[in-house]
Amino acid sequence: MPETVAIIGAGPLGRWLALAAARGGFRVLLEDVMPNTLHHAQEFLRQKLGPEALGSEYGAGVAFVTTIEDAVREADLAIDCVPDELESKLEIFCLLDRMAPPRTVLATPTTRLSIADLASCTYRPDRCIAIAAEASSLAEGAGSEILLRTTSNTSAETVALVTRFFGRLGFTPSFERDPAEALASDH
Repeated sequence: MPETVAIIGAGPLGRWLALAAARGGFRVLLEDVMPNTLHHAQEFLRQKLGPEALGSEYGAGVAFVTTIEDAVREADLAIDCVPDELESKLEIFCLLDRMAPPRTVLATPTTRLSIADLASCTYRPDRCIAIAAEASSLAEGAGSEILLRTTSNTSAETVALVTRFFGRLGFTPSFERDPAEALASDH
């Protein structure tokens, strides 16, 4: 069975990630609490992938769900596509941490927030990673380098899974330690 990726938020970034992950051979569970947003994502992905790739419960393809719990139940990787605001990210990380299996890696696109701070609010700081890219560059950037931020706690298994994921999407991952964590340890 292909690796399972849960994408939380079916807006433009979530749709693009779902498309790229399905094309990369992943099983994708795309979640959004807004039925209209999920419907638009479904139509977009139907046009891009064809109807045979949608609604797949098993195997590569995209299934649509309306709860975070349904999205992350079997996820190897969960990526949130909520606004890059502290309150939104904290809320979603707490929900993902509570509902996803312990093996699930939590990834978040953010250019402003510290992954060390977000990870410290979970029971899995070793399985949290930041995608240090603007949403627009993520959606347009396949074939380029992507910067991922880790912490001193990030496990080698987490790095390997995220490297494999972005590699199959056509990116070349590079890594740096969270600048906020590095700064704090210097004092």
